[in-house]
Amino acid sequence: MRRMLVAALASLAVAAPAARAQAPAAAGAAPVQLMFVQVANGLSADDATIRLVGVSPQTVWFTDRPVRDAGHITMPAFMEEWTAKAGADNFAADPPNATLSVYEPGQTSNSLAVITISHPRVEGNDIVYRYKLISGAVPRSGQATTIFIDWIGVGGGVGPGFHGVGAGARGVGFYRR
Repeated sequence: MRRMLVAALASLAVAAPAARAQAPAAAGAAPVQLMFVQVANGLSADDATIRLVGVSPQTVWFTDRPVRDAGHITMPAFMEEWTAKAGADNFAADPPNATLSVYEPGQTSNSLAVITISHPRVEGNDIVYRYKLISGAVPRSGQATTIFIDWIGVGGGVGPGFHGVGAGARGVGFYRR
């Protein structure tokens, strides 16, 4: 299962170059919500924080139906989504839920926890989040770690036209194709 997940993430990263151009939004097109993925070499955690150790400097974004698309943004661009620069309804104002998947040696499957993340800070090659547990259990440590972050609410969002990801307009938590 873990190998399939890693292969799928690698496919997304390879298939979506950083600054590819996209067609401008068509009038009346359905909104597309963006979700995010961060991959790290390891995890350390306590009751209040998780540290993604050796996190990738790129955050992958992707969409679901009806429009399937993917790309990635830099860590500084992702971090701006937690500030007022991202609009009134940014990640700081409306912290996202996320699923944390952690490989622990000797276990038959990855540990999964659903959490709400907030107050990110970059420390060297790591990113640290405060978290609140929704379900599952957050391991104290682990190896290969992936966090799947829910789409941002209305007002914020990363989409084509934002931070050089492509052509289009930034604004309401999604973009229109």
